[in-house]
Amino acid sequence: MSFQETMELVGEAVDAAGVVAIVVGAVVATLLAARALLRPRHGRPDVYGEYRRRLGRSILLGLELLVAADIIRTVALTPTFESVGVLALIVLIRTFLSWSLELEITGRWPWQKEPGESAPPARARRVRSPRARVRPGRHDDAGAVAEPCG
Repeated sequence: MSFQETMELVGEAVDAAGVVAIVVGAVVATLLAARALLRPRHGRPDVYGEYRRRLGRSILLGLELLVAADIIRTVALTPTFESVGVLALIVLIRTFLSWSLELEITGRWPWQKEPGESAPPARARRVRSPRARVRPGRHDDAGAVAEPCG
């Protein structure tokens, strides 16, 4: 089996995995939503919102796998300027779809922080008092040798 045949098979397998992810995700999301609707509960959760989130996540996963398959086939099989240009357009469109779905699912863009998430704490810097003395012959923080003190 040649390299090109192998890459074609890998691309088709990843394509199939993308389609399976979307279909299975849609079926599972639908079954879970139907089960939640049929069960009598006090304080029933937002079934529609949960259904949309589950369905959106499966579509996002499927889109990512489909993009990966396109990249494998384009780069490994036909690396021409035309095929790379088509790939760039496909990736651009699918990326826009992914971002749109992410915005619909979470209510924020992928690069935005989650609500309640804060920035990582800044590292504490050791601040030396202007009056602090360095003993003669010792190095200060900058690595300079200190002059004898007064």
